[in-house]
Amino acid sequence: MAIELKQQLKMSQQLVMTPQLQQAIKLLQLNQLELVNLVQQELQENPVLEESDGEDETQAERDDATPDDFGEGAEAGEGGDGEPSPELEMAADLAAAEGADLGDATTADAAADAGADESGPTDAEKIADVEWEQYLESHPMTGLDHGGVAGEDDRPSLEATYTRRPSLAEHLEWQLQVTDLDAAELEIASWIIGNIDERGFLCSTVEELARQSGAEEPDVERVLTAIQALDPTGVAARDLRECLLIQIDTLKIEDALARRLVDEHIDLLQKRDFRGLSRVTGATLQEVADAARVIGGLEPRPGRGFGGEDPVYITPDIYVYKIGDDFHVLLNEDGLPKLKINSMYREVMSSGGTKGGSESAPAAELAERDTKNYVTDKVRSAMWLIKSIHQRQRTIYKVMQSIIHFQREFFEHGVAYLKPLNLRDVAEDIEMHESTVSRVTTNKYVHTPQGIFELKYFFNSSIGRSDGGEAVASESVKEKIRKIIEAEDPARPLSDQRIAEMLKAGNIDIARRTVTKYREAMSILSSTKRRQVV
Repeated sequence: MAIELKQQLKMSQQLVMTPQLQQAIKLLQLNQLELVNLVQQELQENPVLEESDGEDETQAERDDATPDDFGEGAEAGEGGDGEPSPELEMAADLAAAEGADLGDATTADAAADAGADESGPTDAEKIADVEWEQYLESHPMTGLDHGGVAGEDDRPSLEATYTRRPSLAEHLEWQLQVTDLDAAELEIASWIIGNIDERGFLCSTVEELARQSGAEEPDVERVLTAIQALDPTGVAARDLRECLLIQIDTLKIEDALARRLVDEHIDLLQKRDFRGLSRVTGATLQEVADAARVIGGLEPRPGRGFGGEDPVYITPDIYVYKIGDDFHVLLNEDGLPKLKINSMYREVMSSGGTKGGSESAPAAELAERDTKNYVTDKVRSAMWLIKSIHQRQRTIYKVMQSIIHFQREFFEHGVAYLKPLNLRDVAEDIEMHESTVSRVTTNKYVHTPQGIFELKYFFNSSIGRSDGGEAVASESVKEKIRKIIEAEDPARPLSDQRIAEMLKAGNIDIARRTVTKYREAMSILSSTKRRQVV
């Protein structure tokens, strides 16, 4: 076969991830706080964008942004038999809107260069004809009211004003300032404190500390005893046994059996083997249970109050309120500025383009052209941001409405009435792609009459019924297991097998290992460790 060169014309269609499209997709995944930070950053970087002065919306703007818009025409190009990708869903609405409002900037610039004013309106003329005040200041009426005294909403939350908690090391060093240790002993104390872990236990031996600090072992032992007398009680202990014994001595607990259980039988005590403890100690089962109850009041991790991270307070992205017989969805837009384009740039956009553009063009005309191109790019970027935010709000609103449609009994009565649900169900209901729904429900929380839940919480697997009836949601089964364990006899806790049998008696087909998995997911101890002697 001879090798030859040929020219072929081929047409293909492919998705191009433009920066604007990437931004629109990224906005879907942001929660409310992240969105506010992104908007604030855009306000600083884009000189065309500015915050609205907060004037009341006109009736035309309210009619233009009613929730009815969310169900009709908001997602042109979505759904159907073709299963379009989420990128095409976002591109269909945004690209069409951009083409209608801004026109083809490339074509307009080429026409301006050629001086073909008679061929049609230029890009600048199209933008000049846009009703900026009516269009760019429009805002979907899906969020909470931003009314209030000026400056009140800008105040930080009460949680944001809390001071940082002192660490365990700082707390111990502060107490050392009022002790009678000399400079050499304080140096040893700093080495000891530096080897205390987040639980409050000393993770080095006396020999290692003596070698590190260059001191004698008796001196290290003496300083260690002084630190163990500090608050919190039991700190700097080398193991659990020593920690509990220090607390028994400090709190002056006069229970010989409790001290003996900690000192000699800590392993059996951790296993809650009360019958074995009764045999080895000669005490009755009730006496062992009473001593174990006293020991249970001690702190096995003295550093618990100082370790860990500061609590993270959840700000809901969506609020669901029941008014009458209907549930209403409100998006949390607290702190989210109302964006518009600065009117000062209208003159720049409306000014006629320079003709020519050759190398002999005057410097002033070239500067004017560069300025116009710069402002055009910034305006286009600003409009994409505004449209993307509106699109995000509409999509979240539609997804939440669909969740309420499928899980209405949950919002009415609670977790026990949660139904099995997956992303495809919601995607088909609102005619979107599954991955779009997944992005919307990621890292977002909703405030409901039943409490605050992550949107992913409403999507859970199903567990069949023995009689072939309607399946039950996994979260609902977890709630049933938790209530069964709460109602059990503490002296005779139910095993996982027994719980599985009780659920099967209630027409829930579940295996023992599934009960174990759900119990451990709820951080509930096994039956042997839940057993108590009353």
